[in-house]
Amino acid sequence: MATAATARSAGALERTLAPVDVDRFLGEHWDRRPLVVPRDEPGRFRDLLAPEEVERLVCASGIRAPAFRLVRDGAQIPLSGYTQDIPWRPGAFTQMAVVSRVAEEVAAGATLVLQGLHLTWPAAARYCRGLEQALGCPVQANAYLTPASSQGFGVHHDTHDVFVLQVAGSKRWRIYEPVLELPLREQRWSPALGDPGEPVEDLTLREGDTLYLPRGWPHEAMTADAESLHLTIGLHPRTRLDALRAALDACAGDVEFRRALGADGALPDDLLERLAARLAPEDVAARARRALAATRRPILDDQLTQLAALGDLDADTAVERRPTAIVAHEAAGDRSVLVFDGKEVAFPAVAETALEAVCGACEPFTAASLPGPLDVAGRVTLVRRLVREGLLRQPCPSS
Repeated sequence: MATAATARSAGALERTLAPVDVDRFLGEHWDRRPLVVPRDEPGRFRDLLAPEEVERLVCASGIRAPAFRLVRDGAQIPLSGYTQDIPWRPGAFTQMAVVSRVAEEVAAGATLVLQGLHLTWPAAARYCRGLEQALGCPVQANAYLTPASSQGFGVHHDTHDVFVLQVAGSKRWRIYEPVLELPLREQRWSPALGDPGEPVEDLTLREGDTLYLPRGWPHEAMTADAESLHLTIGLHPRTRLDALRAALDACAGDVEFRRALGADGALPDDLLERLAARLAPEDVAARARRALAATRRPILDDQLTQLAALGDLDADTAVERRPTAIVAHEAAGDRSVLVFDGKEVAFPAVAETALEAVCGACEPFTAASLPGPLDVAGRVTLVRRLVREGLLRQPCPSS
């Protein structure tokens, strides 16, 4: 379902795929088969993480595991060889990078992996959030810096879909037919799954190119005569199995599902009908959006400033929805509930209409302009609460 947030964030997916049309990608490739988007566009993805920023992160930021690791020939190099704990009070700084050792390992052919950039690197966080809003699923980002003539991992498949964004240099990729189609998270790659055979694609990604791989497609990548930096953007779409599990969980309020199972294992004939009643498309979509909103980490890069200015916010102060927020709005008895940034915030039902307007807002607005039965003082209180919670903010002068 398209939302105001989706409309504002479409650029993240379009940027990843262009000139391939988004509808073509979703109809022909998403969950089905790989897509390669070659471009003659050096620098296309460098604003997300440039090579010089990788060096600054590793050599000058005091980076700690698990935000980074080193791998070689498909295996992680033990952290003890290139990290150290530094005593401090009240607690030690653990597993900090020993820069000289990291550099030596990379020079000897190890791949440097920066993990969870969507949690620690603002540009990657905003890009991933845009993809989450457009695709409706959790998104993560890792970076891989591989020296010349090296390979970090052998043939394997991922249990999530990926976009590979080639940031700098080039990398050769071999892609194989799945031996296990669309594996679940626990169905990791194992040689016991069988021989994937000969590669069906043998290609080289160059700076500015995109590769999409659905989960389950075995692959391997290696550099030639130059260093390579790419971002792997992990996509975790909800499956039909997830939808059925969520609907079954929603049956907990039905006493017939809570009754003891008989020794013969027989189930009442109408139990599946009761489950089916919770599988209407709009209900499935609402549960999926709620699950996404309930697990996203907030992106609050100016929250200290916002709270410092809160005392001056009045009925005519312009505010806006944070463009990175993913929100689910639902009625719950005598309350109106917003789910966002990994939390639930409840309001009296009298605020329902105003909250609907907040959730649908694409442009700045004021507390005074909100619809519904709340008086002006109540609207100001509502807006101030949502600024504190991180859903709203006063627009920055440059925004």
